[in-house]
Amino acid sequence: MMAEVEELVGRIRDEKLRRMVWELLHKPDIVLEDERLPLEECPAGAYVHHAYEGGLLQHTVATARLALTLCDIVEEVYEGEVDRDVVLAGALLHDVMKCYVYTPDFGGGFISSPLGERIDHLTLLVAEMYRRGFPLDVIHVAASHHGDQSPVRPKTMEALIVSIADYTDSELSRRVLRAAEYLIRRATGEKARCSSMREALEVVRAKALEGWEGVRRLRRGKPK
Repeated sequence: MMAEVEELVGRIRDEKLRRMVWELLHKPDIVLEDERLPLEECPAGAYVHHAYEGGLLQHTVATARLALTLCDIVEEVYEGEVDRDVVLAGALLHDVMKCYVYTPDFGGGFISSPLGERIDHLTLLVAEMYRRGFPLDVIHVAASHHGDQSPVRPKTMEALIVSIADYTDSELSRRVLRAAEYLIRRATGEKARCSSMREALEVVRAKALEGWEGVRRLRRGKPK
């Protein structure tokens, strides 16, 4: 996943912006006394979506890919104009500060860090992007990527595209993870959380192809 993130960063044509994005992804240091998870280990959520190790990188790649597809649609179907550099920069950075707001839970999974209980990832990101001198349009993408629930709603096409891409991938993950957990509980009585989207998709596919016995078979083969 990290290699794909690097490839996506390389698609940013503006050299200065490309360098700024690379530096924030690799050195998201903020002047606050708190530890952070490595980008490769961080989840994208504690429960709602991509709530497992490596979830943040998967979500970042998926959001960027979806955003580029939406750029294609706006340009090729609707004959509009989009600044792809702004879209890519915003999509790649929109959740990078989650490495500060989550910490491993002793019982497995992740919980909010002491910092994350007080400041959200969006606020941290906007403050750090402003400090580093990012272009206003890119900061706006970050500030509005939660759509109607953001401090400011998307006011540019680039911000709207990233917001829709973020929501789409978040919902895909949320629904698949919750569906898999429900199927496991119904089939086995086991209350389980999936450790990846791959595992969750296998559960959903097993139910579709083999019914409840397929889910039970899959779980029997899972190490305790």
